[in-house]
Amino acid sequence: MIATSLTDTQGIVAIVAGVLAVVALLGCAALALSVRRLRAAQKVVLGARERDLVAHAAELQAGFGDLREYVGEVAERLEQRLGDVEAGLRGAISHRALVRYDAYNELSGHQSVSIALLDGTHSGVVLTCIHHRDQARVYLKQVHVGKGELELSPEETEAVQLALSPAGSAVSSGQSA
Repeated sequence: MIATSLTDTQGIVAIVAGVLAVVALLGCAALALSVRRLRAAQKVVLGARERDLVAHAAELQAGFGDLREYVGEVAERLEQRLGDVEAGLRGAISHRALVRYDAYNELSGHQSVSIALLDGTHSGVVLTCIHHRDQARVYLKQVHVGKGELELSPEETEAVQLALSPAGSAVSSGQSA
């Protein structure tokens, strides 16, 4: 039998190999611990189901794609509904004004009125109520694109102009002509 000592070449190689084996074993243990921590962190993100991170990322991307498609469809429906509402509002009264005046110069406190009620196309009606001591008269005239279908009185014209002014709805106490 051949005896080897720790000082000859074979002994030194055996010691170095043993040390390398211990270092490799410690490295494997450290890597196993690191993988265990990584899997625990993945379970926090992925939940208890058994799947890998790539499958989870693919599932998230597909979910975001579905969500983007759904949001696009909802936006299209809302755009259509908004268009319908805007079309409906074109005929709604959006310009209005009231002019008070004393039609008969009786110093009765401006009891006569002309009211302009116009839509977004500047069309609508002018309602005039002329009050006298013992009677009242009501007149209604159509307005198309800011012009009266019939000739408008000065007070009715003022009401239309006030309604269409940038100030919007207004009340004026004018004088009879």
